[in-house]
Order: sequence, then C-alpha cells, then structure tokens
Amino acid sequence: MAPIGTLWGFSHQIQTKVIRSVAALNDLELEQPQWNWSDRPAGFTSTFTYGKIPAFEGSDGFKLIEGATIARYVCGLGTKVNLLGSDAKEIALIDQWMHFSEQEIGAPSHNILGVIYGVSGPFNREVLDKQAERLVRALTYVETYLATRSSDYLISDSVTLADFFLAGEVYGCCHASLGAAERAKYPSIFAHLAKVTGNEKVKEFWGTEDFTEVAVTEPRELPRF
Repeated sequence: MAPIGTLWGFSHQIQTKVIRSVAALNDLELEQPQWNWSDRPAGFTSTFTYGKIPAFEGSDGFKLIEGATIARYVCGLGTKVNLLGSDAKEIALIDQWMHFSEQEIGAPSHNILGVIYGVSGPFNREVLDKQAERLVRALTYVETYLATRSSDYLISDSVTLADFFLAGEVYGCCHASLGAAERAKYPSIFAHLAKVTGNEKVKEFWGTEDFTEVAVTEPRELPRF
C-alpha cells in the first residue's frame, strides 16, 4: 500500500507518537522525514509557513496542522479499526477525554517543563508547585475513573483515539513531573498506559527508557533535538 502522506515532526513528540500509532493500527503507512529543529527538512518551511509540527501533507496534497486534527483525520482514513466512536455519545466522550488529557494533564506538565528548563522565565518554585498541584488533581480524577471501569479503556471495550491521547499525555509527564514514587500512586493509569502502548503494532513508537526515576524539581538545561 502506498503511503497516505508525509508526517512532519520528531519522534519524541507525543502527538507524533499518537498519529503514528493510530495509522499503524489501521495498517496505514506514513512517510516521516528525519526532523531537526536547526536544520528543517527541505520543503517543510515553504509548505507549512507557520512552521509548527506535527504537520501532515497527504499524498493528494491535502495539508493539515494541529496534532489532534491530524490524528482524527488519519483515524478517519482507516477501515480496520474504528477509533472515533460508534455513536454520538461515544464521539462526544472521545472529544471530552482528548480535551481533558491535553488541557488538564498536558498543559500543567508542559508548564512544569517550562519552569524547569527556563522557557517561561527564571525558575519559580511557587509556579512549579501550583502546576504540580493541578497535575495531581487531574491524575487523581482519572485514576478514580479508571479504577471503576470494567474495561481496560476509557469509553468502550476497545481502544479509541481518546485512549491514545490520555496515554500520550501521561507518557509525557514521566520524563520530569512523575518519578517512580509518583507513578506508583496511579496504578490504574499506568496499567492503561501499558495496555494502550503495548499493542504489537504501536509499541515501537513508545518506550520507558527515558522515564525519570525521581521527579525533577530543580532547574535544568534545555535538551536539543
């Protein structure tokens, strides 16, 4: 099967992992040029003038930016696995959990990284603590919800795009915000993460080797990709 298009982004990026995963579940092939911020692939800047990744260019020339939008579109191209819901309620719940994952888990996690790496200004302990509290509140809510589920997944008895978004944002927390001690407080969340990312078709895009053992609470130098 010919590739459905080109995905611009780097492999460490959560949204890139999600997009590649949902494509793989439906046996859809994506081209992904090697990405380097300081030496962007030829053709990217002229095609996507805003310069944001991930970005998608279909084999028919159709272009998209924004990770959630690309992920939905790729899911819609698949015929093997329905990741977008079977009725209006499931569709709404998928949207709900995608937004919750990005705004209530991803946002404070990204803010914590901004404080740690100095992106948002000089290191500020008060801001760090407030964002950590916000993250704990969200994770506690999700942990309680998952613990009541008879299914392994958020919405139905099978995986949906929402599960990948939750797994992705939780995965992102584990590089700085959640050390081993913190992760142990959320057994249902991490069982869900293992289930979603452990599928044979997608596990190559994920891995726990970069997870921090101790939550990072002090300034660090910004990594370069």
